[in-house]
Amino acid sequence: MTERMNQLYDLTKNLFFLLDKSVSKNLTEREQTIQKVTESLEKREILLSQIKPPYTDEEKRVGAELIPLEQKIQQRLTLLFNNLKSDMKNVKKQKSSNQKYINPYQSLAHFDGSYLDKKK
Repeated sequence: MTERMNQLYDLTKNLFFLLDKSVSKNLTEREQTIQKVTESLEKREILLSQIKPPYTDEEKRVGAELIPLEQKIQQRLTLLFNNLKSDMKNVKKQKSSNQKYINPYQSLAHFDGSYLDKKK
């Protein structure tokens, strides 16, 4: 059981360092980083599901070291997610502004030259 806790600690530490590196604007690097983070999170999930009580003193010590690390990982994952959301908004905004540049009158109503007589 202690070996699983050590594996969990090592995997969590690696995930922390992976997230600690700045995620660059280069799309290929960011995609690779996100892929590695996803794989690490899946491995951690499997290890966490295998660790069951009762815990030894060594396992409690390792668990206590993991708690602050987990909080920092959550903060960095939130930051990464928010960066991705803002990039997606920027791409969407750029796409719509490009479309408006190509056809600036697309959003205007097309009532030119029509007359509606309300009287009978």
